[in-house]
Amino acid sequence: MCKETRRIVQLRNVFKSFKTGDVVTEVLKGVDLVLANGEFAVIFGPSGCGKTTLLNIIGALDTPSSGSVNVGGQELDRMNRTQLTKFRKDKIGFIFQAYNLLPTLTALENVEAALELLPFASRKEMKQRALDYLSRVELSDKADKFPAQLSGGEQQRVAIARALAKQPRLVLADEPTGNLDEATSERILGTMRTLNAETGATFAIVSHDPNLAELADRVVQLSDGKIESEKTHP
Repeated sequence: MCKETRRIVQLRNVFKSFKTGDVVTEVLKGVDLVLANGEFAVIFGPSGCGKTTLLNIIGALDTPSSGSVNVGGQELDRMNRTQLTKFRKDKIGFIFQAYNLLPTLTALENVEAALELLPFASRKEMKQRALDYLSRVELSDKADKFPAQLSGGEQQRVAIARALAKQPRLVLADEPTGNLDEATSERILGTMRTLNAETGATFAIVSHDPNLAELADRVVQLSDGKIESEKTHP
């Protein structure tokens, strides 16, 4: 297999700026980044360095001011808003710090909600997929619980199941352990690493958690909108 086909993310000379009135703030300043299929990558950096903006551009939640963004062989910087929405829905799994579960739905229903627009043969098949992924995060016994009845760590595991149930090639996580205690954080990180190995999905994670460096295949250090260093673990 040639090197090019192993790439799932490739950013070339990506700049991103925001304008407020007459003030222009440059957030990303010429970022080049390649992530391989199946890689578990972590992006570190101080607050305000552009980590979340970078993740949002990779995930088609935002567009660059200039530069090229290729994800899964598609040039996102050439897509319109409708195309980006469809790409995001079909191809990307998101995990957020705030969980973003729907409070009126059970754990099972929250995972099913992410599958509603996928082409299942039957409702039963969709439910089984959701149950399978709740089982992968060890929450089969909490399928009928509402978010308010779950701990923070359990809610985050539901969010992970929801992201993975679509079977995306790319999973993006923004500070996924930011609201959790140390012991729970370690369990969540272990869960994500296990699912990365089991499913072959690429994980790109923005975090301040130093424990992630030991688990990562690639560590990217971002500073002032630029990649300061990259380290690949064998």
